[in-house]
Amino acid sequence: MNRVLAAVNATGLAVGVSYGLHGPALPVFARDVVGATYTELGAIGFANFIPYMFVPLLVGALLDRFANARLLAAGVAANAASVYLLSAAQSAPEIMAYRAMSGVAHAFFWPPCESMIAGESSGRDRVRNISRFTMFFVVGFMAGPLLGAAFLEWAGPEYRALFQVTAYAMAAAVALALLGSGGRAVGRAGGLSLRAVAGMRRFPEVVVLLVFCTSCFGIILTIYPAYMSERGMSAVDVLLLYFAFGASRTASLALAGRLAARTGATLVAATASVTAGLAVSVAADSLPAFAAALLLLRTTSSGRSATSGISATAAALLLMGFGFSIFFPLTLEIVLSRTGRAVSGRMIGAYETVFGLGWAAGPAAAGPATELGGWVPYAAFCAAGACVTALAALRRGRLEPRRGHYV
Repeated sequence: MNRVLAAVNATGLAVGVSYGLHGPALPVFARDVVGATYTELGAIGFANFIPYMFVPLLVGALLDRFANARLLAAGVAANAASVYLLSAAQSAPEIMAYRAMSGVAHAFFWPPCESMIAGESSGRDRVRNISRFTMFFVVGFMAGPLLGAAFLEWAGPEYRALFQVTAYAMAAAVALALLGSGGRAVGRAGGLSLRAVAGMRRFPEVVVLLVFCTSCFGIILTIYPAYMSERGMSAVDVLLLYFAFGASRTASLALAGRLAARTGATLVAATASVTAGLAVSVAADSLPAFAAALLLLRTTSSGRSATSGISATAAALLLMGFGFSIFFPLTLEIVLSRTGRAVSGRMIGAYETVFGLGWAAGPAAAGPATELGGWVPYAAFCAAGACVTALAALRRGRLEPRRGHYV
């Protein structure tokens, strides 16, 4: 592994830890401390993800011209500042503003990492290297909740202090990002253009899968923790279950290189896995066994926690963890395998824009829907997932990268 790839992976790990430290706890903080409703939680998620629909286009154009690790460092620094500001938030609108800032910053994190990896990779190594980077990030995201749970067990429900610690951890990643300077530029055909987004029309199946999976992912990141809290789980319980979620994601990414040989079939399995997880979430709202599982998982103030038994929530998160992780490197490779190197930065920006569309749409729809009943958004997206899975199965031949034409 060369220096650039090592720096990108290290940055992904550090940022992943930071996201895992505060991400699952934020919806619980917003609902239990600030008093946000589910509709406001949806608005917070929408504010966080809506910048990702537009900013990646700008970042993609900059990458085609500069491919500079300073963009990555700037994004990480801005993200650290946005998380620190959360520690002073007193209302849902304040949280929305700070999460919108975080959304802009995130657009300067992920696309530059992808571009730097693409510039240092060729052929089939690209899927492996992008999967490896994603796995570093997910390992960090898996470890973060454990560290957050330990902090809250030690300090009590001091969410504001947790956000401050997270900001310091993320700030440390700035130096790691700058170590990636000096990598090969991906291209020189810069310029901000909406034609890159229009180019995604060549991949309609990929767009449908992306919008569905990222919409569900946005719900799991912004609404689901509060839903779990309302069902009797403590913040520590939530963080520990998101550790299991991260473990599932890590395991699936470790297999990405092998699964890439049958990309279409794997993507069908990924959407089916997400759909199954949503179905379990719907059933869990009424199953007596779910209530028993909550009692088993309940962590007391003295720190005792029962780890035996299988929770329906854990099963849902494990199923969805597989689907959410494996679809990313495989769908990106479908796009890049049909894209010239000179404009790959702009296509990465377009791909991430579609990503942002789903991220924003999911919480915006699920927040108000949850007010009608906790199970409602999961039932609706489960039905949509069944349709998307059927579409992926019918068109799985179109869900394959261009073999023998890697750029």
